[in-house]
Amino acid sequence: MSATPDSSSTPGLSSPTPSSPAPSSPAPFSPAPFSRASLPPVSPSPAVASHAVPSASNRRRRSNRVPPASGKPGPFDAHRRLTSRDRLLLSWLAEHYLLSSDQVTRALFTNPRTAQQRLTILHRLGFLTAIPRGRDDGAPRPWLYTLGPLGLHLHSEAYSDPDNRRLKPPRSSVERARRIIASPQAEHFLGVNQFFVDLHAHTRSHPHAHLIRWWSERHATEVYSGGRGAYGHADIHPDGHGIWQVERHTGTYRVGFFLELDRSTENLARVVGKLRGYETLARFGPRYPVLLWVPDQRRETSLLRALDGIDTAMPVATAVQQPNPAGPIWALSTDPYQRRALHQLPSHAGPDAPTNPDRAQAQHAEQDSGDE
Repeated sequence: MSATPDSSSTPGLSSPTPSSPAPSSPAPFSPAPFSRASLPPVSPSPAVASHAVPSASNRRRRSNRVPPASGKPGPFDAHRRLTSRDRLLLSWLAEHYLLSSDQVTRALFTNPRTAQQRLTILHRLGFLTAIPRGRDDGAPRPWLYTLGPLGLHLHSEAYSDPDNRRLKPPRSSVERARRIIASPQAEHFLGVNQFFVDLHAHTRSHPHAHLIRWWSERHATEVYSGGRGAYGHADIHPDGHGIWQVERHTGTYRVGFFLELDRSTENLARVVGKLRGYETLARFGPRYPVLLWVPDQRRETSLLRALDGIDTAMPVATAVQQPNPAGPIWALSTDPYQRRALHQLPSHAGPDAPTNPDRAQAQHAEQDSGDE
């Protein structure tokens, strides 16, 4: 019987042993799911770290950083160049329509060249509208000035039409200037404004004198004739209204007045007839003197004769036009032979009553009398 061959002794054959397992066939590839947690941590570079969430100190630094200025001018940049004198001039032009370059120089400047330079600057900035004028012989006349686009923006309630107050407001400063220049009252306005310009010029060389109030014809009419109640029937239309104050060692003198600029274009009866409205006002309101500012001595003499014997509730004074209306040039109709300064004219602010449209001045007068 033959023996079964031993596989361990057969060359080339080896039986697996427990220490060397037989190789198995490879399993199919299956990728693991992606996860950021499986990535190794990476330290950011300084450039990347700067874009991370800023710290509190960095946020404060950025919020306090001033952004660069815009290359375009702002809509209100020109306003920074206005002085208090410029603003006073603009307020006058809003109330009194227009002034000549000579009037502006006399009221606010000492040097004509300085005045012209300043007016040119305000015109180029847009605060003023400049209007050239000429004479029949071709010679130049002083330029006229009224509000420009920026000036009208500052004074949106400025009086815009001297002839027809029911018209719609002008759409531009040029349209407003055209209305004023086209008005037949333009020269009259300049004559009235000259009176107050001369008073204001007087205060520059006399510190004890003050022009407390300067109202236009429209403003004064609205206050003393356009209200409701008793003073709505006064029917006065003064060319201007003001309050003049002078401080002396003997006391303070305050004179309110209504100005009537006379150009010899109306007969004497019409001029005297205007006084009836002021008498109505004097019954319940201020008893301010009515100033008849006449062009020559002949006209003044005629007016004083017409007023002789007429008793009025308020003072009436006349004077011939000249550069200093504050001086001793005024003659009362009741005492025409003595000339008085403007602050020496009798004036009364009226009763401290609701019917008085100038009640505040009446209260002020009572305080002054009580202090004395």
